[in-house]
Amino acid sequence: MSLYSAGVEYGIHCLLLLADEKGDSRDSSVRALAELQGVPQELLAKVFTKLAKANLVVATEGVRGGFKLARPADEISVLDIVRAIDGNKEIFECRQIRGRCAVFDGSPPDWALSGTCSVHAVMLTAQKRMEEALAQQTVLDLVRRVARKAPAEFHEQVIRWMDTRRDNKAGPGCA
Repeated sequence: MSLYSAGVEYGIHCLLLLADEKGDSRDSSVRALAELQGVPQELLAKVFTKLAKANLVVATEGVRGGFKLARPADEISVLDIVRAIDGNKEIFECRQIRGRCAVFDGSPPDWALSGTCSVHAVMLTAQKRMEEALAQQTVLDLVRRVARKAPAEFHEQVIRWMDTRRDNKAGPGCA
């Protein structure tokens, strides 16, 4: 079972598609983003509602409207996206097992329960480090990482594909 929902993955990928290597934002509809990536449009619409509520994306006006980044791509961290979609999720829930030892016969001594549980402390440290790592990576960092990996033609194909969907959305005879 994964820690974060599929919506987090969808949201991160979508925000990468809304930015270029310079950090400039482009707009796209949820429908086009869902179709481009082969993900459920209904779920993606819910993800974008959360992203908009967190001020990570804004709706664009008009027939060709959709969403674009609400602020520069280098100011949106992966942690921002995770929290917008899944909230502040704890990676571990301490169930206070340390006080349930059979030898305590239902009455654990004070030493067994005092302070933070050692296992919980390790997990809190792990969560802090994971969140620090996610906070250090921005949408722009990921856009540039993908750009280094993919051939230039791929980026151009994606832009043309998205532009075609946006232009067709306006319909014939629309300006």
